[in-house]
Amino acid sequence: MAAKVCRVEYFYATIKDRPGEAYQLLSQLAAARVNLLAFSAIPLGPEVTQLALFPEDTHLLMRASERTGTVLTGPHRAFIVFGDDELGAFASIHMRLADAGVNVYASSGVTDARGGYGYVLYVRPEEYEHAAHVLNV
Repeated sequence: MAAKVCRVEYFYATIKDRPGEAYQLLSQLAAARVNLLAFSAIPLGPEVTQLALFPEDTHLLMRASERTGTVLTGPHRAFIVFGDDELGAFASIHMRLADAGVNVYASSGVTDARGGYGYVLYVRPEEYEHAAHVLNV
């Protein structure tokens, strides 16, 4: 399978850094039938964690957050890339963007141990449409 690039919106939620806090939010989202394409948690300090939520359906996440009282920041835009795991897969995507003068300022990728990968790319908002053109999405 060739790499499939998708435009995505994501949101931040800030939670207390305590056991079970992420579980509570994620289980509430699951109960509301919010499918997440990607998720990450990053500590912002000794007592706060920032969750990045990449919903399949932005409106469903927003409705669920209203019901649960979860404060979301966003939407922000990024790209998710799915493809067959092969040597240099991440590098080839970066090369296309670099050759077009687009800076990837953050990224995160993982293989699925079954021959595929998922990769989140972040570019500056003012470069987003140019990057989308370069990536053919």
